[in-house]
Amino acid sequence: MSFDIDHYAQTSTRITWDDLDMDSFATNPLSEDALRCLSYMSDVETHTVCYLRDLLVTPSHADPEVTVFLTMWNLEEYWHGEVLDEVLERHGVPTGPEHTRAVRTRLGWRDRVAPIKQSLLANLIGEDFVATHMAWGAINEWCAHSAYTRLIRSENHPVLTEILRRIAKQETRHVAFYNSQARERLQRSKKAQRIARFALSKAWGIVGSTLMPAPEVKHMLGYLYGGPDGLAEVRRVDAKIDGLPGQRGLHLVENQLKKYGVIAAA
Repeated sequence: MSFDIDHYAQTSTRITWDDLDMDSFATNPLSEDALRCLSYMSDVETHTVCYLRDLLVTPSHADPEVTVFLTMWNLEEYWHGEVLDEVLERHGVPTGPEHTRAVRTRLGWRDRVAPIKQSLLANLIGEDFVATHMAWGAINEWCAHSAYTRLIRSENHPVLTEILRRIAKQETRHVAFYNSQARERLQRSKKAQRIARFALSKAWGIVGSTLMPAPEVKHMLGYLYGGPDGLAEVRRVDAKIDGLPGQRGLHLVENQLKKYGVIAAA
């Protein structure tokens, strides 16, 4: 079944949390590990507008369905960052414009050249690049949904659980769009399959790894995916990637656990 972009645009909305007892965090606070993960997640969600900037200089901007989706996706991701920021603020963790500015400034020259590099490479490839963008997006959303689900299980806090369930529900629709687009575009072009496989195998990293310091990436992966249950979950995500045309056997997420020392490299 194809994704109904019109229905998505008409029903897209900000996440709400004014009906939740946010004061409960004062008497039932989250663990330090969970707060560290939430700070990571919030910074990634807040950075979505910068990812959007990089994508709009590629052939993806010419597809009206893609741009409708990206508009609504950016709106929803913004509010994901806002609710996570409120949880962090309730625990005295710094957030807000100054924090966001510092995160973006920390990227330095890499952030300034990113849209130039993306534009040059993507426009040289042409229409087949869009398949890579869609596959990349599907994988990132599978990982994000998985991470929120793992944090729910790890922390087992009633208010945080409801917040993350609401976020994950929206992430499910993001997955549906990217997955539908990726499958269709990869299926009809062997060239697109080869380009996507090369790009993913050489350049893909776990969500946030280009934004966050390596120790924070390692902590997030270790806290959420350390142990047998975590590895099993990672392999479930990798199995979904295997289902994309031409992408079987990449083991992208499991390789990230090895890269950051969460599990031993073979």
